[in-house]
Amino acid sequence: MIKGKIETVSIRTTERVAEISWFNDIIGGDTEYLGVLDNTRRSSYEHCREITLEAERLGFSNILYPSAYTVGQDVLTFAASVAPEISKITLLLAIRTGEVHPPMLARAISSLDHILKGRLILNIINSDLPGTREDPNLRYQRCSEVIQILQQAWTQDRISHKGEIYQFDLPSDPVKSYQQNGGPLLYFGGTSPGSRAVCAKHCDVFLTWPESEESMYATLKEMSERAAAEGRVIDFGLRIHVIVRETQEEARAYAKKLISKFDEKRGLEIRSRGEDSRSLGVLKQDELRETADDEGYVEDILWTDIGKVFSGCGSGLVGSADQIIKKLNRYMDMGFRSFIFSGFPLIEEANYFAKLVLPRLPNVSLPDLQGRIPKETPSTPLTNAELV
Repeated sequence: MIKGKIETVSIRTTERVAEISWFNDIIGGDTEYLGVLDNTRRSSYEHCREITLEAERLGFSNILYPSAYTVGQDVLTFAASVAPEISKITLLLAIRTGEVHPPMLARAISSLDHILKGRLILNIINSDLPGTREDPNLRYQRCSEVIQILQQAWTQDRISHKGEIYQFDLPSDPVKSYQQNGGPLLYFGGTSPGSRAVCAKHCDVFLTWPESEESMYATLKEMSERAAAEGRVIDFGLRIHVIVRETQEEARAYAKKLISKFDEKRGLEIRSRGEDSRSLGVLKQDELRETADDEGYVEDILWTDIGKVFSGCGSGLVGSADQIIKKLNRYMDMGFRSFIFSGFPLIEEANYFAKLVLPRLPNVSLPDLQGRIPKETPSTPLTNAELV
């Protein structure tokens, strides 16, 4: 744990605020016991819709929809279906670059952005395409080109791109975004140097998973310096699980219950399904778990046993509301301005968090704060601009 006063790294959002998001497991995994597939909380449209509506009712700014080749809901399809039912919450969609022809991806995003009236963020994913083992350099190049194509679509009159993978010269009218001043924000996570280079050059928020404070702070400093070398300033986000109760004893007792039916063989089977299960980021989560005490804790309230089942984010905060707030303040001191929380089961834990923690946080919308969402309907080919 970092001792003494923390100096905030260079970040875009200098105000001491935080975008507080919840998680919607549209790809499956919502459960009452880690490692036990729960048929009552399966990734049906009805259940995932209920999670979204509850997160909006509780006051979360944002909700993340992940992406994976598993039984569950497709990101774009689900978002389009639920969009007309919400009016306040922002949707953070995980988009794996390369899965959809870039101009048509831009068109789908534009349609969603207009339906949501700008309450849309993209989480750019740079993993192997399902069923493939790809050269990392190919993935970095493809990811970089797709981002450039999207940004041209939102900010220029034409998509004029001549890259190693894609070559296009198209009018951008069919893909203009509702959001202004650059279009939807791009969130991005990655541990490898190639991934971090893509984020520093093109994206708005660098996402990381829980590690020790020293390790995360070092990452924030590195990424801040990488962005500065590109003439840019970015923000930082943390994807993390949480269990909060009135007391630490209650929270830890629930964590024990959550892991009480864990079977190592079954957990390994579930972990291996994800495209990111072999990534450097997951390996770092495994390394953190190796430093934990007998009950899985490091740094007093950071619990690592979740990584025994899930290949992505493998740790969470477990404690009283005061303990959680204290830890989040330390993270904000480092430079984090966006937090994506989850708990098991998702609806029940969202209610605990909304009752005990959410009212004590400076909750904002980063797209709104950064001037992406217009106050009045913008003039675009999909709104009221003259059709040509």
